[in-house]
Amino acid sequence: MALEIERKFLVTGDAWRAAPGTSFSQGYLNRDPARTVRVRIAGDRGFLTVKGRSSGATRAEFEYPVPREDAEALLALCDGPVVRKTRHVLTHAGHVWEIDAFLGDNAGLVVAEIELASEDEPFARPDWLGAEVTGDARYYNSSLAMRPFCTWTTDDGAAGAD
Repeated sequence: MALEIERKFLVTGDAWRAAPGTSFSQGYLNRDPARTVRVRIAGDRGFLTVKGRSSGATRAEFEYPVPREDAEALLALCDGPVVRKTRHVLTHAGHVWEIDAFLGDNAGLVVAEIELASEDEPFARPDWLGAEVTGDARYYNSSLAMRPFCTWTTDDGAAGAD
């Protein structure tokens, strides 16, 4: 079984912006907590991904390439709005970081993810890394599709939100 061990953090500062970015559009055919089915277009490539229920920072993940035209047609079938973001990828102290700067209704939200070999694997924290939000369902992309960042209040955890 394919497992994803991923920790997620808010991002502060702009030092990460020097890394090149790729446009992402993704939607959800199913957002059940036990299994999420995602359609994604990353640059000019399409993907279909099935993810299992999270247990800590670990969950089952199966990702398959699909023709871009199929991914576009599947996005039209998705439940809720499409999430759009620019992903920047960079390496810090031997680990690859994916930094997502969200667009549209999620503009202003920037989240960094690191995939690890184990949940307790040590890693160096870049200067731009903020609070950890691993396991906080508000920051799941599937949640952002239904309850975008622009609707959050300061009580929801939105920095600077009204």
